[in-house]
Amino acid sequence: MTPDQRRIQPRKQPRQVRAELTRQRILTAAAHVFGDHGYAAGTTNRIAERAGISIGSLYQYFPNKDAILAELLVRHLDDGAAIAERVQREELPGPIEEIFRLFVRGAIESHLDEPRLLRVLLEQAPKSTDVLERVELLKKNLVAYMRELLDEHPEVRVADTETAARLIVTTVELVIHQLVADHEPVELGKLEDELVAMLTRYVRG
Repeated sequence: MTPDQRRIQPRKQPRQVRAELTRQRILTAAAHVFGDHGYAAGTTNRIAERAGISIGSLYQYFPNKDAILAELLVRHLDDGAAIAERVQREELPGPIEEIFRLFVRGAIESHLDEPRLLRVLLEQAPKSTDVLERVELLKKNLVAYMRELLDEHPEVRVADTETAARLIVTTVELVIHQLVADHEPVELGKLEDELVAMLTRYVRG
């Protein structure tokens, strides 16, 4: 483990329910503090106060605010992976447009954190090797799933479905990340409709 990885490693992995509840309370408080005050002013003192615990208790679980922010990023990724798995298990509708709607809606749902918190996660959260590998695996699985859909669907006219699948997954991720976390976020219903329309036109040729 590198020094940077040790710096953001949580100090305590709770084994008891009460300890895990405290850890979750710290993370929930931190999400509010980072969302309300940003990264620089989102101090551990503010997080501890919001969580209703002493600063000493907070440091039993996390060595610094970067470790807390890194854990929030992991939680965000885990939530996104769970939503993606749920979407993949659903019975798919017939039209390709409605399949894309399920995919896009799931991606939007996974980014429904408070926009200011999402900006902090995107811009400031430390990204360990483990987190980067987790992101890469999630993307790889989504691309494989999307390619299978494109290969089998009769409405799809693109010839290179491998490249198309990578384009679709990357476009959805980047567009939603940027526009949901933007200082002037797009209305989510309009974002969904326009993104679905764009993808549908692309694969129909």
